[in-house]
Amino acid sequence: MKKTFCEYDPVHPKLSSMRVLIFDNLLREPSDLAETAAGEKDFDRDAWLDEERYIASLAIENISQNVRKLVRNAHIQISHLSEFTESHIQKFEPEAIILSGTLRDFDLYNPDLLLNFKYVLPRLQVPILGICGGHQLIGWSYGVPVVTLDCVEPKDKRNDRLREYEYCFVRITEENDPIFGGLSERRRSWFAFTQDRRYLRVWQNHGLMLQRLPHGFVSLAKGHRCPIQMMVRRTEQNLIYSVQFHIEKSFEDWNKLPSRWEHHNESRDGRLIFENFLSEAQKFRVRCTG
Repeated sequence: MKKTFCEYDPVHPKLSSMRVLIFDNLLREPSDLAETAAGEKDFDRDAWLDEERYIASLAIENISQNVRKLVRNAHIQISHLSEFTESHIQKFEPEAIILSGTLRDFDLYNPDLLLNFKYVLPRLQVPILGICGGHQLIGWSYGVPVVTLDCVEPKDKRNDRLREYEYCFVRITEENDPIFGGLSERRRSWFAFTQDRRYLRVWQNHGLMLQRLPHGFVSLAKGHRCPIQMMVRRTEQNLIYSVQFHIEKSFEDWNKLPSRWEHHNESRDGRLIFENFLSEAQKFRVRCTG
């Protein structure tokens, strides 16, 4: 019988130890909000921040679980976007930085938060992984507008947006990038068109996207509604990967009740990408500090 799910693989950590700094990119304090946010029809400061903090707690725990399952002796620090400074980062001496997703649109953020991030990001020699809103924040920092999936400015369409909220297939555009190592060894559990190994099965939950590929980045995967699904910037000083989809979801789905949205087995592709990023991050740091 043809299987309609990805088979669960036991996770055996390959990395012995690693220092990982995870940034919570959601709004946390009243000072994180733009002054113009008060003009939104549904503005309720306390309710907004409570929601943001709740989503942040789930997102950060998912990311942390991934790191702990992939690294035997993981040293993790959780920081907030407001702490994204060179001195704060250097104090922890991370081997990798992971940027969480976001909830509200960037024009509702205090501009100082975003401008500080934009200034610090290209100066870092620490490998970075941006997830969903973190992916969009990276692209924005390199001059690319963030728009809805039908290419409207977010402030002009807060509600009734086209969304991707489902498991989707995205197509790999740079098969030889090391971030895809091990994907060719997947079992063939899906449709015939995925057997050429150029497709990823990933969880999507977003209504915004990058308008185009930032200068200096290479596109790694594309989708039907969202062309920039995955990208990388690789220079002597920078290693920045980012994904529009949620690779951190891949560990928690295997034990849920099966439905169209929740499968009783994990999305192995997300886990492999996460694992490969951590491995590439360690190699990059060795080259930079060696």
